Amino acid sequence: MYSFIDNTKKHFLRGIVFIACIFTITLSAISCKNSGNPTEDDADLTKMDYTPQVNEVEVITLERVPFKRQLVSNGKLVAKQKAQLSFASSGTISSIKAENGSYVHAGAVIANLDSRAALATVESAKVNLQRAELEMYDRLVGLGYQARDTISMSKELLESVKMQSGYKSALNEYARAKTELSMGTLTAPFSGKVADISKKVYEQAGGVFCTLINDRLFDLDFAIMSSELSFCQKGMKVKVLPFGANNQDAVYGAITNINPTVNSNGQIKITASVANNGALIDGIDVKVLVEKEAGNQLVVPKSAVVIRDGLDVIFTYTEDGFAHWVYVNILSANEDSYSIEANSERRAQLSEGDMVIVKGNLNLADKSKVSLKK
Repeated sequence: MYSFIDNTKKHFLRGIVFIACIFTITLSAISCKNSGNPTEDDADLTKMDYTPQVNEVEVITLERVPFKRQLVSNGKLVAKQKAQLSFASSGTISSIKAENGSYVHAGAVIANLDSRAALATVESAKVNLQRAELEMYDRLVGLGYQARDTISMSKELLESVKMQSGYKSALNEYARAKTELSMGTLTAPFSGKVADISKKVYEQAGGVFCTLINDRLFDLDFAIMSSELSFCQKGMKVKVLPFGANNQDAVYGAITNINPTVNSNGQIKITASVANNGALIDGIDVKVLVEKEAGNQLVVPKSAVVIRDGLDVIFTYTEDGFAHWVYVNILSANEDSYSIEANSERRAQLSEGDMVIVKGNLNLADKSKVSLKK
């Protein structure tokens, strides 16, 4: 029995030794392979890791072109013709002929009051007038005149008869009754859009019923600093852009008034007249740009200028495929462009015809390798 167990242990130990040997040989082979010369695939990967990056860029040709200086402010549009409308008399609203946003012509009916009582008053006044007229004619016949012969008598006598017969008083009452009836109808004093209707049918009239807005022309009020006064003059063109709108939605107007006083904030009020293009509404806030020609200058898009060493820099492109930075001074700015000159303190040089990089320049350094975007 002991002999059998000893033989089993020997075979087991031999198996372990064999497996250990195989494992050691495998590790050695792997180590030799890794310590040898790189394969062709490894060389390709290494080349990819060290291939220098070439930035794609877009360029423009630097030119001297007319440059527009801009003064930017915020303003509010107010319709030139605007009125709050109310009924001239009290009563119950019987009908409303317009709604918010509807366009009405001058003289059009906007709303009516219940007119039954007013109509009855008119009819009663009419009857009283007819009775007074008969009384007047009776008095004229009594004086020897034909009933309707008012031409042959003196003006003083006719006026006396009218007063004595009550005709004149009845005539005034009839006119007053008709006026009261007309006051129950709210009409548009000018053509425009109805806004802010505050009442409903069967409610009592009182206070402002609605607002009427003629929005074909707007007054645009905005403010500038007193130091900017020399920039603005009456008649100058202004560009108006509703907030959130694109440039193609811009409308244009002209300065009509410059208030000759400075407020407590050091600002001066400017008013311009702006025609509606159909998209503007009363009370809207807008961005205002006052433009002024500044002559021919070297002009680049704002995207062309970046910061290097805390200074303004543009990159020029040369045909050998390199980008070269040029220190510049910004002379003026408008909404999308800068007028620039070479920074002489940095001995920079800049000329018309230079190719200026306008896109792909954010990560460039001096003499970076670049390629033109196709």
